[in-house]
Formats: sequence, C-alpha cells, structure tokens
Amino acid sequence: MSRPPPAMLFAAGRGTRMAPLTDSLPKPLIRVAGRPLLDHALDLLRDAGLTRIVANTHYLAERIQPDLKARGVAWSHEPDLLETGGGMRKAVPLLGPGPVVTLNTDCVWNGPNPVTQLLAAWRPATMDALLILVPPHHALGHTGAGDFTRDGDGRLTRAPGLVYAGVQMIKTDRLYEIADAAFSLNRLWDMMAADGRLFGVPYTGRWCDVGRPESIALAEAMLGWNSNV
Repeated sequence: MSRPPPAMLFAAGRGTRMAPLTDSLPKPLIRVAGRPLLDHALDLLRDAGLTRIVANTHYLAERIQPDLKARGVAWSHEPDLLETGGGMRKAVPLLGPGPVVTLNTDCVWNGPNPVTQLLAAWRPATMDALLILVPPHHALGHTGAGDFTRDGDGRLTRAPGLVYAGVQMIKTDRLYEIADAAFSLNRLWDMMAADGRLFGVPYTGRWCDVGRPESIALAEAMLGWNSNV
C-alpha cells in the first residue's frame, strides 16, 4: 500500500456496561495503566504510520472533543447515534475514498501492533474486509463463544470460534447499499461473507476487552502495570 489509509476510531457509544464510570465520562477517556483508552488506541495507529484519523462522537461529545482536538484527531459528530455502519458512512467525507482501518477504543493489546499486522495482510484484490481475530484463550475480559471460524485461505464464516478484536480494514463503497440511517457493520460483514470476501487474520499476542469496570484490573495486569511504581 503506497499511502497509509485513513483510520476511524469508534468513540460515540454510551458505554453502559462501564457504568458508573461512564455516568460523567466518555468511555475512551477512562484511564487504564495510567493513560486514557483513547491514547492506547492512538499509539497503535500512529506507530503503524497512520496519521489521518477521525473519531465519531455522540455521548458526552463536549467532554471528548477537546481531547480529540488536542491529539490532532478530527471528529464526525452524530446528534443521533448511528451505530458503527451508519457512523462510518457519515464520516466518509472526512475519511476520503478507499479502505479504512477502524479501531474500537475499549480494548488494549499486549504483543505485536495489530494495525501493522493488518496492513501487512491486506489484499484488496480479494478482500472487502480483513478483521483481526483473537483465540478465546488470549481474549481477556471477553465472554461468549467467539464470532467466526476461518478456512485455510482466511475466509470467515459466522460460528463460535475466534473473537473479533475490534480492528479491521474495510472498504466503504457498500455502505451505501443499506438504506437505514443507523446500522451495524455486522450487516456489511454478512454481505461480504456471502460473496467470499470477508477475511480474518489471527493475532499472536494477548488482548483485553475493557468493557466493564472490573476489566480495568485485568488489562493492567496483562500489561504488567503497577500503579505504585
């Protein structure tokens, strides 16, 4: 890929599972290992060479937008929550044409940079989306049986197995095939899977879903962080 793609951070949700911490603070600003989750996500993108970054905002937007501005991140505000698919479609004018790297802001990683791994594995001739997946035994703070199985070529099928870890490269053109204003990217994935163009790559390190208050300690232990040092 000659030019680094743009990236989108999903930062608009209410973070209801993280209450009461999110009663007055947007989830991307919750601190893990002494730093906001937002900064953990930005480190991954910038270390991989991505500099065109857009976040969507909705819940407590007035709290997070100054932090985004201070970090050089543009934002696409959603007066009404549009979910991941509708939010991405609204942000396309800021992102520009072509594939986009998306990153959830409620997880941390211990191992190789998953964005670098994603860029190295991306094959636009055969892929409409490429997802980073984590084996369940390397997924901390996650409940459930997993999301996908992967064939020998990397194509994905919906079934219990590997866990989607919130990082992907995805083409945006098919967003416009969906009429609803608010919709999940799951609908796009199903369309791509039906055409044999949804792929995944396993992550070789460990990952923690920081979706609940008790997951903060899990993430900090995974990172080997000691608040007393």
